[in-house]
Amino acid sequence: MLKPAAATAQTELEMVTLDQLVPRDHLLRLIDTHLRFDFIREKTEGLYCANNGRPAIDPVVLFKMLFIGYLFGVRSERRLVREIEVNVAYRWFLGLRLTDKVPDASTLSQNRRRRFTGTGIEQDIFDTIVEQAIEHKLIGGRVLYTDSTHLKANANKRHYDLVEVEQTPAAYLAELDAAVDAERAAAGQRPLRRVQAAPAGSSDAGPDRDGGEHGAPVAPSEPTSEAAAADSRQIKRSTVDPDSGFMVRDQKPVGFFYLDHRTVDGVHALIVDTHVTPGNVHDATPYLARLDRARTRFDLKVAAVGLDAGYFTPWVCKGIIERGLYGVMGYRRPSHREGYFHKREYAYDPQTDRYRCPAGQIIVYRGTNRAGYREYASDPGQCRQCPQRARCTQSQNHQKLLTRHLWQPFKEQIDANRLTDLGKRLYAPRKETIERSFADAKELHGHRYARFRGLAKVQAQCLLSAACQNMKKIALLLTRRAAALFNPKFRLYRALTGALRSQHILFIQTSPTGPGCCQAFLVV
Repeated sequence: MLKPAAATAQTELEMVTLDQLVPRDHLLRLIDTHLRFDFIREKTEGLYCANNGRPAIDPVVLFKMLFIGYLFGVRSERRLVREIEVNVAYRWFLGLRLTDKVPDASTLSQNRRRRFTGTGIEQDIFDTIVEQAIEHKLIGGRVLYTDSTHLKANANKRHYDLVEVEQTPAAYLAELDAAVDAERAAAGQRPLRRVQAAPAGSSDAGPDRDGGEHGAPVAPSEPTSEAAAADSRQIKRSTVDPDSGFMVRDQKPVGFFYLDHRTVDGVHALIVDTHVTPGNVHDATPYLARLDRARTRFDLKVAAVGLDAGYFTPWVCKGIIERGLYGVMGYRRPSHREGYFHKREYAYDPQTDRYRCPAGQIIVYRGTNRAGYREYASDPGQCRQCPQRARCTQSQNHQKLLTRHLWQPFKEQIDANRLTDLGKRLYAPRKETIERSFADAKELHGHRYARFRGLAKVQAQCLLSAACQNMKKIALLLTRRAAALFNPKFRLYRALTGALRSQHILFIQTSPTGPGCCQAFLVV
């Protein structure tokens, strides 16, 4: 029977508490149950005057307001305030009554600009959330996956200036130069003359890569020792957000972007590190420093890392193996010129340090260039009469030139790991961990666009966004764990699977004898 609508329902008085209006399984209730936020007040206490001025809004409330915006994808702080005004779950999470006034959006922006800028509080919040996850044993720390994603900067790609910037030498170049000098001295060659690089500046470059399919170093966007020694280079600098970088990559949008370099744990894909760079910085440039930071900050006993093909550079491969880690990287098919031999068809003999071409001619070592590549040259007299010369080289002096990086053995070891059964098993979860983390961030937490201008502000955005993703996952995992304690079938399942997993042990055996000595074993 259809009854008439109650016309006075909206104006009736009811005796209810705010706690009764929030569902027991609401995400904010789960987060409030399993996570502690009192540390925010302790870390910001020194930013407030103890005995003067008007009473301040609790910093925990301010940051909880930001957490709500990141958790539910509310990008505008003005809209966030309006949502909090009408949402009882948001009010409950902030500790506000139904009639309490919500802090204004300008309070958030002014506190961020005047009080919290330069304090590193966002990094402290992210680190503390990770530490709480470690306390609950949700982070294993044995396998880490790293990748980067782009955030569109708040800048028009057509508004820029062409500027000359001084080159900053990469951190690994001093070690590479020393290796080049030692290699040339062993071959009886004179040391190379190098130009002193500028001590500071802005660069969009990253580590050098190995040569292309025909042996020539192909890395236009990555520096070598020779390139880093140049005085300056020309880049596009945005007139709206000068800290952003002009990104030009295959199958990626073109414009001014930031890159969020993120590392997740292999157990539950919880984020253990996030770092922001301009969009024109190579993925491999900050990788080793961020890996070391995650290992030391949280005392993670890392045994293996999984990366995509963009990190497959000599410097990164060398760093992974020297740290005693088992590295697995994706494969990227090298470029190849139609009608010519593949580089793999030139057989390298490590004993004699020579190449043998498909026609059987020996290609001998002739020196090491300043980019760290060993050069191998054929005999022009034999190549001139070779019937396969058209498929080998078209140089005017009839000489085939091949290059091999000094740290190529490290790359070969990492590439060999990819083909093992263990390597395939380690690399397979990458799409379910780091790729899923980025997908959730973009679809659910407003991670497609930079909300602010300036590198420091975008870094704070990515830290808080990653912290909120971790909060959400920690709360859900701990809730499921608590529910499982009362389910006897689930306890039996966990006991059986735990016994099976305990028989699969990953450990690394290293030897200081040189590259290629790192081995991983899966004991069943």
